[in-house]
Amino acid sequence: MDRRQLLKILAAMPAASLAGPAFAQDAAWPTRAMTMIVPFPPGGQADLAARPMANAMTNILGRPVVVENRGGAGGAIGNAAAAKAPPDGYTMLMTLSSLAVLPESQKLFGQTPSYEMSQLVPVARILADPTVLAVPASAPWRTVQELVEDAKKRPGKIEYGSSGRYGTTHVSMAMFTHAAGIDMLHVPYQGGGPSLTALVQNEVQAIASAPGPLKPFLDKVRVLACFGAKRIDAFPDAPTFQELGYKSVEFYIWAGLFLPVGVPDPVVTKLRTSIREAIQSPDVVRILDHAGSPPAYLDMPEFKAFVAADSERLVAAVRAIGKVE
Repeated sequence: MDRRQLLKILAAMPAASLAGPAFAQDAAWPTRAMTMIVPFPPGGQADLAARPMANAMTNILGRPVVVENRGGAGGAIGNAAAAKAPPDGYTMLMTLSSLAVLPESQKLFGQTPSYEMSQLVPVARILADPTVLAVPASAPWRTVQELVEDAKKRPGKIEYGSSGRYGTTHVSMAMFTHAAGIDMLHVPYQGGGPSLTALVQNEVQAIASAPGPLKPFLDKVRVLACFGAKRIDAFPDAPTFQELGYKSVEFYIWAGLFLPVGVPDPVVTKLRTSIREAIQSPDVVRILDHAGSPPAYLDMPEFKAFVAADSERLVAAVRAIGKVE
């Protein structure tokens, strides 16, 4: 057989048969354990989404999906680790809406961003809740107005905790303090879980939080307001900031699954299928409902559009707030 005849035969063969071992590897994926990075310590919204989903996906995919809490820098360390991971599907990222904010905040301080949004691909949204403003049950304020009046009398004296500088719960609180014209002292923690612990132990006097993590501590905290456009069932007596006249204060803390750019399409398809099955499983629905954060699933195309729109809004808010400590 001469070279010309060989080329004709190869040209007529299906593409899959030419893909060789790489195609076979994608078809067999996964062949080992996978890691789901949560860029925060245990106890926060991303961790709440990750653990039941990882368990369900383990059963569906037949290989362990291991949650790895890699906190620090408001989520930037874990986000960057996932963004720079090999694009083979074995490293996933369950992160929050601060994903788009953190690179922008680093630019505000003249730093080179530790990652860029272009390095990550949105795959699925799992949760989407408005944050709420919570204070200790022993705090003297029973309304937002009382807190604002006190903060104006004592600028820089009332401490609020957050998941880290320019993290999800910092940006929402900065939106509020900026709109109210008050100065509160920001105390950053390594994640939403530690900041909630600080509130419960009266180390700080306020936090913004997703509703779910607050549920076990209803006897120790008081919710003053909701950052969403409408009141939420978990705290029906808490007015929205928009009801209170703060029209620019609106913030949602969503949790979603991302992959590094370049993961082969067959692997992405398998992951999307496993996520869709997992989010509908009775155990996952029960756990998330019980936590006060019901599933808010969006598949890849819809989630991509959602992330693009939400990121644009949040980046604009951060630029308006400017440098804050």
